[in-house]
Amino acid sequence: MRPDDTLTLDDLARWSEPGTHLAVLGHPVKHSLSPPMHNAALRALAAHDARFAAWRYWKFDIPPERLAEALPLFHARGFAGLNLTIPHKVLALDLIAAVAPAARDIGAVNTLRHTPAGYEGFNTDGYGMAAAIAQELGRPLAGAEVILLGAGGAARGAAVECLRQGCRSLWIGNRSRGTLDALMHQIRPLAGGAAVRDFLLGEPPPDLPTGALLINATASGLKADEPPPIDLPCWPRPACVFDMVYNPARPPLLVAAEQLGLPNANGLAMLVHQGARALGLWTGAAVPAEVMHLAAVTALNLRP
Repeated sequence: MRPDDTLTLDDLARWSEPGTHLAVLGHPVKHSLSPPMHNAALRALAAHDARFAAWRYWKFDIPPERLAEALPLFHARGFAGLNLTIPHKVLALDLIAAVAPAARDIGAVNTLRHTPAGYEGFNTDGYGMAAAIAQELGRPLAGAEVILLGAGGAARGAAVECLRQGCRSLWIGNRSRGTLDALMHQIRPLAGGAAVRDFLLGEPPPDLPTGALLINATASGLKADEPPPIDLPCWPRPACVFDMVYNPARPPLLVAAEQLGLPNANGLAMLVHQGARALGLWTGAAVPAEVMHLAAVTALNLRP
């Protein structure tokens, strides 16, 4: 087997690979950038520390209805850590031995670490977002006015991180009211001194702040030919725009930001930093995020 193969639960049942193993679980998971990123970082770590020479990172396509069956088997096979992507981040909460408080606040886990009693769950997405915004846009979340687009799982992690880091205000817009109300109910207890407001994307309030950090956590932009989630020129001018979408590299919202001369960044650095944080949790080592970033860019460029 090769690390770029897409494996299944049947492969896990027959597992006999030597060494220490990590994996990403998703459905689908074929195009995940996690294996090239993590294996590149593990090679870099092994060059200076022989303990990591036999570490490998894999990808497994696990249907959601089989996650409860899969996690104990991964644990029994000794997988030191797992990443979870769609649709497993919420499903796993009730299937693992422990959940870190920050991940419990978000209501989702994307990183599992092996313990004798079972897997312990973490969420590194918020850290990845904050690190990416600081790196790519030079903006701290502390004290920021934030406008967040979306109310799904990605937005939930973003909202919790913004509040945890002490944003001044958080405005959350979504297309539908039901999902938005559910998110607001969840995060209001975490608001602290931040002002938290919600609105429908089709009805932006007149008092939206100018100079805000605009974050897109919707799926809009995954196809280059679809419209952006908002008509950016008609909104109060933000200071900068961050879009969690990284493929395509220039989603429609960022194209609009460029046309307005606004600093902007896509989500590739977020993917890298959340992965680096996870690898640090598993290895206890200082992870070379720049190596992971180069591997991710290379893998993207090799795609048809």
